[in-house]
Amino acid sequence: MIRQRRAPAGALALALVLAIGAAQAALPGSAAATTAATTTASTAAESGTSVDHSRLQALLRRLTTVDGAPGALAEVRDRHGSTVLTSGVGNVRSQAPVHRDSRFRIGSMTKMFTATALLQLVGERRVDLDAPVERYLPGVVRGHGNDGRAITVRHLLQHTSGLPDFLDHLKPQEIVKDPLVRHDPRELVAMALEHPPVFAPGAGWDYSNTGYLLVGMVIEEVTGHPYGAEIRERIIEPLRLCETYVPRGTAVPGPHPRGYAQPGEGAPLLDVTRVSPSVGGAAGSMISSGTDVNRFLGALLRGELLRPAELREMMTTRSTGSADGRAYGLGLESRPLSGGGLYWGHTGDFLGYETMAGATVDGRQATVMVDLGPGSSDAQSDDLEAALRTALSTGAA
Repeated sequence: MIRQRRAPAGALALALVLAIGAAQAALPGSAAATTAATTTASTAAESGTSVDHSRLQALLRRLTTVDGAPGALAEVRDRHGSTVLTSGVGNVRSQAPVHRDSRFRIGSMTKMFTATALLQLVGERRVDLDAPVERYLPGVVRGHGNDGRAITVRHLLQHTSGLPDFLDHLKPQEIVKDPLVRHDPRELVAMALEHPPVFAPGAGWDYSNTGYLLVGMVIEEVTGHPYGAEIRERIIEPLRLCETYVPRGTAVPGPHPRGYAQPGEGAPLLDVTRVSPSVGGAAGSMISSGTDVNRFLGALLRGELLRPAELREMMTTRSTGSADGRAYGLGLESRPLSGGGLYWGHTGDFLGYETMAGATVDGRQATVMVDLGPGSSDAQSDDLEAALRTALSTGAA
């Protein structure tokens, strides 16, 4: 359900959607047929920023026509203010446009928040990045060649543990019985550990949601509090992120686009807005908005959330082997910009939504969202990334 872009785990969400769809009435029309007029809202003077708004708007329109998403949103922020652009609809039944203050499930962008909370504990000397996971979770990571005595906390954060991803092995039938049921993270970890590691710890890079479930468990073991409570106390409340949640329930609070999935080419859209976030946990359960994600990324890169030593650790990357030059730090990835330099951020997928966010060290942030997934095409992901790059590639030095 939470997947890195084009990863096999998307098949799980698709299988779930197919099963849910059997019990749901199909929604009317296709995404392309329900595109509404584009809306724009801005608090920044046009002369104060050099973002190519016309190209960004064209990409959002492409997402909601050619690519087939019902709705799309981009929020861009720099020192002069913020600009929100939307296209399409947030509800295919009512044809209501995408709300400019929309909340949505951010999927694996949750990892940035989880990693930040963990690195704060590192700065407090309550967690050692290079200590074995066994120190904090004795006996938890064992079986079929997986060994917490050889895997460090850093390995978990950087996806170099070699641990199998539980999403590759979760049986869709178990979720389909009740998509609203709560999943225990320890059971999901145990499910992954029934399979051999992908490689020896530190010997490669492979995206694993299992690692971030374990990071959440480390936070809870060290602090005695749920990982969500620590994220709220350490990040959400200090930054006054009023549109950000570590949810327990199945609803998306506040104004939000409905989340949709397409179980097959040409098939009617299915509304999958309500689903238990527990299958994502510390790896992908959170809900936020463009405003709040941008504020978080800006504060993070300015050093407001981490001490210099921990921020350097977070931004020390290794190659993921991707042709686009993507590299992964500790819960934060970097990608090159076409005009030079890097942006820092993360991607996210959860049932009903695909998201991307990034920021530059000179003070630009952007978040983009579409309300379709799974069942979206690679073109949707490509255009979503193109929108993010356009939003971050200004004329500023």
